[in-house]
Amino acid sequence: MSYFSFIILTLAIGMFASWWVNHALKKYSRVSNSTGLTGAECARQMLSYYGIHNVAVHRGGHGQDFFDPRTNSVTLSPEAYDGRTITATATACHEVGHACQFAQGYAPMKIRGSLVPAVNLASNAWMFLLLAGIFLNIAGLTTLAIVMYAAVVVFQLVTLPVEFNASNRAMAYMGQIGLSQAERSGSWKVLRACAFTYVAAALTSILQLVWLLGMREE
Repeated sequence: MSYFSFIILTLAIGMFASWWVNHALKKYSRVSNSTGLTGAECARQMLSYYGIHNVAVHRGGHGQDFFDPRTNSVTLSPEAYDGRTITATATACHEVGHACQFAQGYAPMKIRGSLVPAVNLASNAWMFLLLAGIFLNIAGLTTLAIVMYAAVVVFQLVTLPVEFNASNRAMAYMGQIGLSQAERSGSWKVLRACAFTYVAAALTSILQLVWLLGMREE
């Protein structure tokens, strides 16, 4: 595969993932949930349901929906924190799914967390090493760059079960509290679209790694 073809393919994957998630989020942000609860209220009730009482739920900025294991807290964007929609409910419950994983010592999350320091280093350094190896014609630097990038790929692959499991936990909880089939279906579409962004990122990284390995053998 030529580098131009690789760029076109990865751009297409990224654009489709972005369109899909934006479409799903926008569509179900117009659909109210039947509970009348905000995302923040749903998050706190889900935490209580699973007996987790030491996780704070914060209101963050736009696009800030995440669980932070360092502070053991959930942060929700204003749309998710204050919203009473399917998108808000699904988003809040997904992030609480991560809090549940952390509380229960979910193995893939622990593995992912242990990789963070190495991946932070690798993701910032691999490109500089690759360029240095190419321009200075030092094969060892090129090999080291590819190994570091492979660590980034492994991290993204480990992220997939973490994200899928959090969504499954969210769906299980929403089933327990009696959301209608239509609401659960909408929630699943939102979560599936969001999950695809991680799949797309992993696929793009794998393609990049394959290209790098092929370039090294030429």
